[in-house]
Amino acid sequence: MTFTVENGFIGKQLPMTRMDLRQTACRVRAKALRAITRAGSGHPGGSLSCADLLVFLYFEWMKPVDEFILSKGHAAPALYAVLAEKGVIKEKELEGLRKPWSRLQGHPNRKTLPLLPVSTGSLGHGLAVGTGIALAKKLDKSPARVFVMLGDGELDEGEVWEALALAGHKNLDNLIAVVDRNNLQLDGRTEEILSLEPLKEKISSFKWAVTECDGHDFESIRRAFSEPHPGRPLCVIARTVKGKGVSFMEGNPAYHGKPLTEEELERALDEIRLC
Repeated sequence: MTFTVENGFIGKQLPMTRMDLRQTACRVRAKALRAITRAGSGHPGGSLSCADLLVFLYFEWMKPVDEFILSKGHAAPALYAVLAEKGVIKEKELEGLRKPWSRLQGHPNRKTLPLLPVSTGSLGHGLAVGTGIALAKKLDKSPARVFVMLGDGELDEGEVWEALALAGHKNLDNLIAVVDRNNLQLDGRTEEILSLEPLKEKISSFKWAVTECDGHDFESIRRAFSEPHPGRPLCVIARTVKGKGVSFMEGNPAYHGKPLTEEELERALDEIRLC
């Protein structure tokens, strides 16, 4: 099956082994960190926590007709790195991250990168927009699904819960929300800032099917997305580690929006190469 560049796919979708996916995710992490360091600005921690999920979605799970919305838009470097791995954008473009002339802005911008369905970055908007798109596709009897990736700190926004309520009420089983549950946000731990737990039960109460997984284990991720959810939207709560893959970044909120120094980048790349 040939995928179109416009939807974020290109060439042939070939089966990938678990090791293929892992190695691809490692390359994505390295590309994202290089781009952020070169830009001197960006969000490395949250880019690394969602890298495995993005690789799974783009290299295995999503179909050409599907839409993907990165609601946690600050993790754009990871998304751009995945698009470079897919061959949708040129790897050289990653060097222009956050530059005024670049298509690759700090948050996804549909005006500069039209293959994206929407611009994101103002937290809380992505699921609301995704719910509207999913409803429209239902009315059009389209086979397309809509995937929305949210950060767990983003769930502090009331608009997210309004979207959860509407999607459940409308039985949007073509909508899949993915929560990057790394337990950290800009100011510290999510449970200290505004407790989300019991998160699964809360989202279930809005008539969603909810499943959980290890967001860094591809078998666990695959099982979660394979969960049947007829007549209901699906939410995958992926337990992740902020800064995953780099020991001094893992679980460290200091790297939420702080680029690495050149020395830190070399240390990080050495660790990533080990995988």
